[in-house]
Amino acid sequence: MKHSLATAYSKADKKEARWDGLFIVFEGIDGTGKSSQLKRLGEILDQGGYPFISTREPSDGPFGTRLRELFYSREQLSSQEELQLFIDDRKDHLARTILPALNNGIVVLCDRYFLSTVAYQGATGHFSVEQLLAENSFAPVPDIALLLSAPVPACLQRITVGRNEKPNDFEQQLFLEKAHAIFATLEFPWLKKIDCSRSIDDVTGEIEKHIQPLLMQRYQKESAL
Repeated sequence: MKHSLATAYSKADKKEARWDGLFIVFEGIDGTGKSSQLKRLGEILDQGGYPFISTREPSDGPFGTRLRELFYSREQLSSQEELQLFIDDRKDHLARTILPALNNGIVVLCDRYFLSTVAYQGATGHFSVEQLLAENSFAPVPDIALLLSAPVPACLQRITVGRNEKPNDFEQQLFLEKAHAIFATLEFPWLKKIDCSRSIDDVTGEIEKHIQPLLMQRYQKESAL
């Protein structure tokens, strides 16, 4: 079953966001290389003279910090309490960081946004995709969301071998498989799905092709990409 905003937002409730900057979101399960690709895009933007900031969710604010503390001990919260922390963090992050930057003409690169909440909280089995989209109806859609996808075993190998990390509660194989499956059902005009099982350079090249016309349109100058 494919899911789109139409299943959760009414035309009366959903408002089109307007800002001078460019809101670029990176989505996908852990181990897909989101953070590396975000960093690469930031370097390209810097070389091109575009003003930008890099941020992430959960954020570094009070709600996001609390969430990160619980990544290895999620049993301390009920499913509803955990979801509320994600919602509170997103509202704080938008007000404190994302919207002020966008309104000042800055490119915002965000590692995860509300589609990650949809996929990961949906993977718990306590909420439907429609419920989670509705819970995030306050959040303006990005100009583009880049959904990086790769087989779950490869992602786990990147976490355990490539990063030499112990998987947290969100990074267990069965859970990642459920989140991966939910991501695969999402379809939006602003969501671009990218196969990141290829080389890192190939993935960066595809990302550039998606971002270049948006930069040229928003900033009305020749892109350096």
